[in-house]
Amino acid sequence: MLIFPNAKINLGLQITEKLSNGYHAINSCLYPIPLKDALEFVPAKKKTAFNSSGSSIPSDGKDNLVLRAYKLLKKDFQLPELNIHLHKNIPTGAGLGGGSSDAAFMLKALSDYYQLFLDDSFLESYAAQLGSDCPFFIQNKPAIASGTGTELEPCNVNLSGYHLVLIHPGLHISTKEAYAGTTPKEPEHQLKEILEKADISTWRETLVNDFEESIFKKQPILAEIKAELYNHGAIYAAMSGSGSSLFGIYKEQPPIIKAFSEKFFYRTMSL
Repeated sequence: MLIFPNAKINLGLQITEKLSNGYHAINSCLYPIPLKDALEFVPAKKKTAFNSSGSSIPSDGKDNLVLRAYKLLKKDFQLPELNIHLHKNIPTGAGLGGGSSDAAFMLKALSDYYQLFLDDSFLESYAAQLGSDCPFFIQNKPAIASGTGTELEPCNVNLSGYHLVLIHPGLHISTKEAYAGTTPKEPEHQLKEILEKADISTWRETLVNDFEESIFKKQPILAEIKAELYNHGAIYAAMSGSGSSLFGIYKEQPPIIKAFSEKFFYRTMSL
């Protein structure tokens, strides 16, 4: 079976509280975009095996999230041994949720292909065991993520007809490093209200990613990229998640930004 897990961007990211367990409470709108990986599995003659191509995937000493998703369902269901191949197109460590999407799409594909008949709530509970962004990709629709990121509420924001430019400068920013530079606070503007009621032309002033202030000081090139996105006509530009990808939303067909064309550069003709 061949599937195409897609990336996401964050429309706003508010860090509201540091919890007693050391994690942080957030509000952020996760929005799916058409940048995709390719994931395939076929029956294996021997033991299950995982391999990948495309962009390199940093190893943390653990199984890839796709393999962990397979093993999670295999514990509860009689799944056969598989050969799994992931072609990585979404940059890793970029704030785009690529690994989380791969894992969630693997759960959905296994449920469909082997007729496990798992509804979304069951799949989301499995996905939550793999990572905070994973449950979002089960329904894969715009949603406000709150708490530690796993509490999801539908968000009626629609960017269809707009265009997207995405630039990843190849920097890796650890989640721990990103949170260390922030101060949790009550947001000035309610995220859902901005996205559902305010015109997109007002987002530049009201829709904020709280990671940007501290991360931009340490990595000035990120501020430069954001400025260039605006200089080239973006209605709204921001960093996605804890970075280091930045995106711009455009009314018209977006340009190639030559100053950063040697970086990972992606643009859509329509969102």
